[in-house]
Amino acid sequence: MSKDNPATQTFADHEVITPANKLRKAVSSVPLAPGDDPVARAERALEDLSSEFAGWMQTECERLDQARSEVKRQGFTKTTKDALFHAAHDIKGEADTFGYPGVTGAAESLCRLLEHAPDATRIPLQLIDQHVDAVRAIYREYERSDAAELAFSLSRRLREVTDEFLIHVNRHRPDVLELIQGPPLAPDQIG
Repeated sequence: MSKDNPATQTFADHEVITPANKLRKAVSSVPLAPGDDPVARAERALEDLSSEFAGWMQTECERLDQARSEVKRQGFTKTTKDALFHAAHDIKGEADTFGYPGVTGAAESLCRLLEHAPDATRIPLQLIDQHVDAVRAIYREYERSDAAELAFSLSRRLREVTDEFLIHVNRHRPDVLELIQGPPLAPDQIG
């Protein structure tokens, strides 16, 4: 059996499938030079790019705003909902790396709203506006000394309103209610 190809062993009552080990190709066999730290190298590369983070975050906020505008213009379709969800999801994933961790909560709440609403056309546009405006405001005001606390409070309130809406529209779906009302996977954070 080659480590690069999957293998199957068949027995009378079951099969054992050993997946290919593709990580082997990603790992260099050349030893590191003395003092070479790949983690430190990656951190330096991130630091070199950090001057561009604000511009990237601005672009992501504009993309989110554009997605919201399309929802308002065309209504919720698969395309407009996906665009809004992906814009919010990307911000949720990138905000911390870009140096704006306070933005994450509002973006996460919007993702949650879009993901768990059984019918997107029933989501009040005002609730979408509140999320998008919150993301943009938190980003815009991030230099304020109280930005982290304000972002936390705003995100927490958005989450409460979102959960209230989701509990109402999912009241006949106990499996979804369990997800919505369950404890968060990650603790609340202040920027």
